Amino acid sequence: MRRDVQAVLLILIGGALLRISLTDMYLRYVKDGLRPALIAAGAILLLVGLVSAVRDGIQRRAVEPAADAGHAHAADGEPVAPAPAADEAGHGHDHSAGPRAAWLLCLPVLALFLIAPPALGSYTASRSDNVVAKPAAANNDAGFPALPPGDPLPMTLADFLIRSVWDTAAPLKDRDVQLTGFVTPGKSAGTWYVTRMVISCCAADAFARKIEVHGAAAPPTDSWVTVTGRWLPNGQVQADDAMPALTAAKVDRVPTPKEPYE
Repeated sequence: MRRDVQAVLLILIGGALLRISLTDMYLRYVKDGLRPALIAAGAILLLVGLVSAVRDGIQRRAVEPAADAGHAHAADGEPVAPAPAADEAGHGHDHSAGPRAAWLLCLPVLALFLIAPPALGSYTASRSDNVVAKPAAANNDAGFPALPPGDPLPMTLADFLIRSVWDTAAPLKDRDVQLTGFVTPGKSAGTWYVTRMVISCCAADAFARKIEVHGAAAPPTDSWVTVTGRWLPNGQVQADDAMPALTAAKVDRVPTPKEPYE
């Protein structure tokens, strides 16, 4: 890869980072708090690429006149071959070219500019185990705080999972709740889950939170829905990999949220 191509690639990568970080697109890939770092990284790469491109252009303009002046002619008018360059006189290759593997950097750049991959969805969720880590409140004598008022009560999937699995007071019993997530089909016919992906830093460390939905037909895969219903006790309690269930009274299609991860 030539040096001028390397500079163009740096400019493209920096531009791609700025493109996603200056819009809400970056929320498909990283947590909200990483936006300043993405903007800084994109600006630095863009600046380095521009400086490299300008520097290489100046050097090229300086070399060309020297090359023209070096075309000496013999007395009989025949041109004399110029002296070999240092690299040619040495081991015959140009150190200004980077490794060919550097071309692979073009792939994520093209993906961001041309495809803009969506946030993680049912494909990843179906291959992820449900994770309901035991909270500190489950070990305290005081237990969990009371649920806030609301009928139905909007809850995150994390709150619903923790209360249904680890809260022995069963505060969700006979309580109408609302859960929002995307649709993940189950392995058996007619089974589906309302799902949210969880990330700590970026999409690479994502895992799924899933709740099985009963009493309603499955909407299209990966569509976003708000499910209104009640906790369905199914014996899935006191376990990190429990799969709680909900009996749906209503399922409404909703737009994809700006921030798709919990």
